[in-house]
Amino acid sequence: MNSQAFILVLVAGLIHALWNIVAKKAGGDSRFACFTNLLTMLVWAPVGIYFGWQVVPGWGWREWGFIAVSGVVHVIYFVTLLRGYRKSDLTVVYPVARGSGPLISSVAALFLLDEKLTVSGWLGIISVVVGVMLIAGGPGLIRSVLRGGQDDAKRTLIRNGIYYGLITGVFVAAYTVIDGYAVKVILISPMLIYYFCNFFQIAILVPTLWRHTGDTIRLWKAQWKYALVVAGVSPLSYILVLLAMQSAPLSHVAPAREVSMLFAALIGGHLLGEGDRMIRLLGAVMIGAGVIVLGLSS
Repeated sequence: MNSQAFILVLVAGLIHALWNIVAKKAGGDSRFACFTNLLTMLVWAPVGIYFGWQVVPGWGWREWGFIAVSGVVHVIYFVTLLRGYRKSDLTVVYPVARGSGPLISSVAALFLLDEKLTVSGWLGIISVVVGVMLIAGGPGLIRSVLRGGQDDAKRTLIRNGIYYGLITGVFVAAYTVIDGYAVKVILISPMLIYYFCNFFQIAILVPTLWRHTGDTIRLWKAQWKYALVVAGVSPLSYILVLLAMQSAPLSHVAPAREVSMLFAALIGGHLLGEGDRMIRLLGAVMIGAGVIVLGLSS
């Protein structure tokens, strides 16, 4: 991975961790996702117009097809992630999702994008995945799932986190491969694929606003500030990742972006009061080591 792509991934990781912490604190559902998408449409409109003014009229079914599929997958991903945050801790859901996603997408990239991985590249991926799982709780996570009795409430919390984390990870892998193919093979601008797939997400989510409109208004008043933060910075984190994919293998970029777990472990656990910091710090070190190895791999 070249130095420019490596720096892009590092910055994206910090931003990604921050907006996930904000989303967790919001405690929102599909309506929060819709608030976020509507605000994204407004906040990022100048960027979408600037980059798409001359390009979008020339798009055919292939470009629009990829953007539509990406939009659908992103909706399912975000709604599943938000539900996981309501059912469990960020420091379980987020690591499991971010650990399973890159492993799946890296393997898919080897077949779909004809990429190659060196031995050091595989070692880097394994280090990242193991580190992510340590942040999620490591051996203690397994023990908590298996134990009963007085730990039933904690066990349920962790099992929910693993369940929603794994489902989210599948959709992380799906949109990573779809969007990676779009920017590397079809050559769609990263800015445009994110901005215009947002419209498909809005079309899917807007009907949720009309159910129980009183609740929707109440949630908007309570959550619009969180939604605005996520709308402002979330696209930037992913656009940086897509830019990195243009010049580096997806199978390197996907795991390397899990450097966000370094920041989530150090920031999220403190802000949200979720414990086991030492083992999560060890996991963060393993992620950092794995990302460095990927950065140095050819």
